[in-house]
Order: sequence, then C-alpha cells, then structure tokens
Amino acid sequence: MPPDVSRLDSIRAAHGVGRRDSSPRMEDYLEVMAELVELKGYATTLDISRYMNVSAPSVTKMLHRLDEGGFLKYEKYHGINLTNKGRKLADSIRQRHGTLLEFFDMLGITGDAANQDAEGIEHHLNPETVFQLRKFITYLKANPKIIEEFGRL
Repeated sequence: MPPDVSRLDSIRAAHGVGRRDSSPRMEDYLEVMAELVELKGYATTLDISRYMNVSAPSVTKMLHRLDEGGFLKYEKYHGINLTNKGRKLADSIRQRHGTLLEFFDMLGITGDAANQDAEGIEHHLNPETVFQLRKFITYLKANPKIIEEFGRL
C-alpha cells in the first residue's frame, strides 16, 4: 500500500503554521509563576525549581529567556514580575488547562490522568479548538442528561 501523501502534507502544514514566540516549556514556567503569584503574592526561583522539578540554575536561565522575550521583568535578587504579555499568555494557558480538566471530568477522567493529559495537550491546541471545546462544555452543562447517559455507557 503506497504512503498517504495527503497525510504527509497535513503534517507539514501543521508544523509550518505561524511560529509562536514561546515554547511549551516557557509556557509551563509562566503558568507556574502565575499560580505562585496568585497563591503567595510572589514567585521565587526556588519555588519555581521545586514545582518544575528543575535546578535553580535552569530556572535562572529560563527567567533570562522570558525576560528577553518580554514576558517578565527579572532582576537578580529583586524578584520576578510578569509583564502584561506574560500575564496574558499565562492566563491563556491556565484557561486552556481548566477547559481541558473540565472536559476530562465530564468524560469521567480525573486526578493525575486528567492533569497529565491536560499538560500534554494544552500547549498544542489552536485557539479555535479551545473556543469550540468551551462551547461544547457549555452545551453539555445545559443538557446534563447527555452527560448522565454517557456515564452509564
């Protein structure tokens, strides 16, 4: 059976779509920083390294990259402050994560599995996909019998 050229074309097109100015790893850092700031009012290099399971020097290196990208203001020994650009991206990631967790919960997937899958998917979703997923969740919430029926399958 010959290879499916259309599948290869679709893979190439997906990888060629507008280069983002952030990577999934950078987004993870911003997400953790936003959570820490919301929880404690600030984020430290040590806190970030604990939650990201990386060394403090790795955090410092990423903080410099995020600073250069305009996502935060980082001054050694003075703290970390997200810029509007950084806050906007962090909020977007947190919303995607929450949407995925809510959807997974409706499917009966909870706990570690839901969180691991959300972390794996959240950085790769097109905003249009997230919008449609949010609409679908709203529809399901307005029609709880569908969720109940699905749960009985």
